[in-house]
Amino acid sequence: MDVYESRPQSQGVLNRSHGLDGAGLHRWIRRVLLGVLFWMVFHAEILRVVRVWMHDASWSHGFLIPIFSLYLVHQRKQALLSLDTIRPCYAGLVLLIAAIAFYMFNVVSPSGYAYFRSVAVVGAFGAIVLLLGGWSVMRLTWLPVAYLMFAVPLPQRFYVSLTMPMRQMAATVAAALLNLCASVQTSVNGVVIDVIYQGHPVEPSLNVAEACSGMRLLMAFVALGVAMAYIHARPIWQRLVLVVMTVPIALLCNIVRVTVTGFLYVFVNPKYTHGIYHDALGMAMLLLALGLYSGVAWFMSSLFVDDNNHEDVVVRGQGSGARV
Repeated sequence: MDVYESRPQSQGVLNRSHGLDGAGLHRWIRRVLLGVLFWMVFHAEILRVVRVWMHDASWSHGFLIPIFSLYLVHQRKQALLSLDTIRPCYAGLVLLIAAIAFYMFNVVSPSGYAYFRSVAVVGAFGAIVLLLGGWSVMRLTWLPVAYLMFAVPLPQRFYVSLTMPMRQMAATVAAALLNLCASVQTSVNGVVIDVIYQGHPVEPSLNVAEACSGMRLLMAFVALGVAMAYIHARPIWQRLVLVVMTVPIALLCNIVRVTVTGFLYVFVNPKYTHGIYHDALGMAMLLLALGLYSGVAWFMSSLFVDDNNHEDVVVRGQGSGARV
């Protein structure tokens, strides 16, 4: 009878867990100290950004970004737990000091920018992850950390410079579609659409306001698209296509929104172009954007088939086999 010698696995596990008691306590102490330091240095900026989320509808999606970031970390939970060793990387300490210095410069310097203060907060958080977890953890969590940038409000000047072309484009396309109706004549002056319906001017003129620029939908949908592309198991090129497609899809949906608003204003009732009706139409455009995004994802999954999924067919005869 063959005798196999087996080593009890539980003994190795017990020895490992016993040896980690002291080290685990020290790790928790480091985490608490770094968390307290992070809050002491950056709490004013964090509270400022939260106030922007609360009072500026264009950035109200900021409350969801940290939640999505935690969900992205949860998607890598098994990979994180399967890491054999987690060693601190002191390059993270250097980056943390640099992020704090960059933040302080933008606080005290007259040439400092509020946007860079928020960027420094995200950079400091990433540096802490690198310091505590090392490169092995950072490789699995870099995107959830970088994802927090979607919650950082853009500088107002940069935001306006982006929204103005988007407003003009939406106004131009909506006016052109309204002109297809025989009883309607339109002209565009910047972001204002002058409408003549059945020979009578419609007052007041349609104004594509900043809220209708599509920037709000664009920022929220790009953030959502990046998360969905990251979660789904796809080839890297398909993920990149899905991320890139979020921009034209969001712009198209906003054009649809402005056009529908114009038709409601002229042919139905102006009350349906503001208030709760306006907000409901914006929510409908988000659903439309998700539908188009899902359609693109389904199209790529159906058009391209992974050859690795095909299994060889084996035909066996008596004593021999043939592989097809």
